Amino acid sequence: MIGHSRNASESWSKLPWKKFRRNLFRLQVRLFKAVKAGDMRKARSLQKLILKSKAARLLAIRQVTQLNAGKKTAGMDGKASLTIEERLTLEELLKKSYLNWHHSKLRQIPIPKKDGKTRILKVPTIADRAWQCLVKYALLPAHEATFHARSYGFRAGRSTHDAQKYLFTNLQSNHNGIEKRVIELDIEKCVRRDS
Repeated sequence: MIGHSRNASESWSKLPWKKFRRNLFRLQVRLFKAVKAGDMRKARSLQKLILKSKAARLLAIRQVTQLNAGKKTAGMDGKASLTIEERLTLEELLKKSYLNWHHSKLRQIPIPKKDGKTRILKVPTIADRAWQCLVKYALLPAHEATFHARSYGFRAGRSTHDAQKYLFTNLQSNHNGIEKRVIELDIEKCVRRDS
C-alpha cells in the first residue's frame, strides 16, 4: 500500500512497474484465450478483473501522465500534469468508480488547416484519459482475438509496411501458383472528411 506522504515521489518511482506489466499481460492473455475459445462468460469476468486490477489502474495513470505524447495538454480541468499525490488520488478514484465513471466535458481547441478552415481538437481531462486507457486494457485483447490475421488497420503493432510485405511476398511469381488477382478499390467516399 502506498501512503500519501512526503516520500510519495520516491514511492511512485519504486513501484514494481515490471511486475505490474507482467500481471496485466497475464490477465490480457487469459482474456484473449477465453475469447478465442468462445467462453464469453469467462471473458467478461476477466475484463472486470482487469478494470479492478490495481496494476492496470497504476499503469493507465502512468501511461497518460508520463508516457503519452499529449501528456502536457490540459483538459477542461486546466491540469496539464499531475503531482504524485494527485496520481495516487486518481488511482483511488478509478478504484471507487470503475462501474459508474462519468466523463467530464471536453476542452475544444480550434486548429487552423492549410485550406483556411479550422478543425476542433477535443481534449479530455487527465482522469478521463486514465479511465479510457484502463478500459482499453480490458477491451483490446478481446478485439484482437476476433480480428482477421490479415487485418492491419488501426491495430497496435501493425502497420502499412506489414501489409506491403505480405502483398510483395504473395504476389511474387514463385508463390501460390499463377491464379492471382489484384483488385483496385477507390474508397475515398467511404472515409469521412472534416468539413
